[in-house]
Amino acid sequence: MSYIAKPKVHHPALKPNAIGLTRRDYEGAITTLCAGCGHDSITAAIIQAFWELDIEPYKVAKLSGIGCSSKTPAYFLREAHGFNSVHGRMPSISTGAGAANGDLIMIGVSGDGDSLSIGLGQLSHAIRRNVNLLYVLENNGVYGLTKGQFSASADPGSTSKKGETNTMAAIDSVLLALTLGATFVARSFSGDKEQLVPILKAGLKHSGFAFIDVISPCVTFNDHEGSTKAYAYTREHQIPIVQADYVPHRDEITTAYDPGAVQTVTLHDGSSVNLRKIAEDYDPTDRDRAYSFIRDHQARGEVCTGLLYIDPTSSDMMEQNDVVPAPLYNLPYENLCPGSTELEKLQARYR
Repeated sequence: MSYIAKPKVHHPALKPNAIGLTRRDYEGAITTLCAGCGHDSITAAIIQAFWELDIEPYKVAKLSGIGCSSKTPAYFLREAHGFNSVHGRMPSISTGAGAANGDLIMIGVSGDGDSLSIGLGQLSHAIRRNVNLLYVLENNGVYGLTKGQFSASADPGSTSKKGETNTMAAIDSVLLALTLGATFVARSFSGDKEQLVPILKAGLKHSGFAFIDVISPCVTFNDHEGSTKAYAYTREHQIPIVQADYVPHRDEITTAYDPGAVQTVTLHDGSSVNLRKIAEDYDPTDRDRAYSFIRDHQARGEVCTGLLYIDPTSSDMMEQNDVVPAPLYNLPYENLCPGSTELEKLQARYR
């Protein structure tokens, strides 16, 4: 597959971020997806999130598997490291990359077919190990590359473009992530950039596995009446549970206001954010309550979006296994290969 490079032309009025890069510097190749595809909206949100966080592209590793969604990394951060793995195997590649170089900022982009069918076992263990990875699941409910068959996330009762009705139960990726112990769980909609960008920024800064399911309608095979992943259906049934925003860690900004009130706060870059203090009956650190909340609203035909769960005490795979903090390529040979004597001592511990 060939990708068309974008012309490197920057308008002189483009605003640079704190490290002198414009939003154009975070772009990739020209998309080859269908016009109007929700995945391209997610790409735009990812570009915006990296630009706003002032992240240097060469410090990022972007990974994917197979499917329309897995083409997405080609369309952002052309200066980043990248690896397009085989179908469903992106989580294990990410695990290895993170173990070899903990300095990398890793983002994996997958789809409902790549993650919830052939890659379900791989996804489960990446969550269990709490790999330090932002995992974006672009969820359209179909296999777009193979003409629109139902995927494992298709809701029972939804119809295909051909008029067939899905009779199988759906795998809800958010409930799955909560059940398996994910330390950051969110859901958003590709058509809601205002909500998605802050969630992506928070996920990039989370220590551990940050899982974001993004409803992303397939305009070719799954954007019709009868589809529960269509633009119209998602917009009509979307229930934002919190007003989400993200403030990077710099000098502390303090404010005080009452629960339920709105407060305008000026940020470090001079912009402002309107904060709404959420009601006390929703706790994003209560895994069981988050699970119940999602299920209750599903029964009403509603899609909950926002930061659904976060574990503020999360320790990632590297910390859990006491892995050396330095990237392996920086270690001298004698440390990487200490010799047969040390190997025999290690093996003796397991006899």
